[in-house]
Amino acid sequence: MSEPINAAVSALNGARHDGLARIEEAGLQGMITLRGDLASKPVKSAVTAATGAKVPGQRGVARGKTGTALWMSPDEIMLLCPYAEVDATLDKVTTALGTAHALAVDVSDARAMLTISGPAAREVLAKLCPVDLAPGAFGPGMVRRTRMAQVPAAIWMEDDQSLRVICFRSVARYAFDLLKVAAQPGSEVGVY
Repeated sequence: MSEPINAAVSALNGARHDGLARIEEAGLQGMITLRGDLASKPVKSAVTAATGAKVPGQRGVARGKTGTALWMSPDEIMLLCPYAEVDATLDKVTTALGTAHALAVDVSDARAMLTISGPAAREVLAKLCPVDLAPGAFGPGMVRRTRMAQVPAAIWMEDDQSLRVICFRSVARYAFDLLKVAAQPGSEVGVY
């Protein structure tokens, strides 16, 4: 009889591919979906309690001392924190929300995060997403929810040469393989 696994395992076990850009699984990442009135004091307090940052503006990213807040929609923020600290962070969020009409859920094990890095990172992702990734239209501090080929994804830039992608864990291998194909040497488009 097999024994239950007590340790969390990332979706792709640290998969990595080097091509036009480096594609790699980012590993285990704490993720909390927070839904509610983003202008309300309790939600603002919850974001600050979780990340040390303020609620980001529309399509924005806010980094704090203890985490990152990603704007997902007019009533949704994704809170990123260390995986090992999700329970404690969720407790902080719940306490800050009090009795406010809001929802905070740990989605860490339902999502996967991938990183695309290198000078051709924008080009690789642009082959798959209907988003203007030109430097003047999309840059660090901006987030988009979109589709990457056939799957929903959230994308943002860490810096001028690295992007992050969040997708459902169930399609992590598909998303990784899409990016590998888009990063094949010889497939340069030369747009960016």
